[in-house]
Amino acid sequence: MRLLTHNMLASNVKGTTNGFPLKIEVLLKEEREAEFHAGFLVNTLSKIEWDAFRTAAETLGLTDLPPTVPEDADTDETFLRAFHHALLEVHVKEGYLICPDSGRRFPITKGIPNMLLNEDEVA
Repeated sequence: MRLLTHNMLASNVKGTTNGFPLKIEVLLKEEREAEFHAGFLVNTLSKIEWDAFRTAAETLGLTDLPPTVPEDADTDETFLRAFHHALLEVHVKEGYLICPDSGRRFPITKGIPNMLLNEDEVA
């Protein structure tokens, strides 16, 4: 699972009022090189919830992202490369996504998060 995916997931367990952002518990991660496309990154940046993204990146040991998105993010290649690395090159292979409200743990197996709910968890 990439952080791009993580930033778009939320817990919908019955009774949950704040299911985003999910916490990450990493058991196994890997890094895979991905082709750099500045245009894609600039377009994606507006769709990312930055605080959640940065916190998730820190959980994975990535500490080179700034606290806020730079004003000149679309032309700051150092920033875009750090964003690219965190967004697309780091993969959580095994672990858990944890609902911040209910504590429900969703497994990540072979890089795929399983967000399916049990019958008693559906609203």
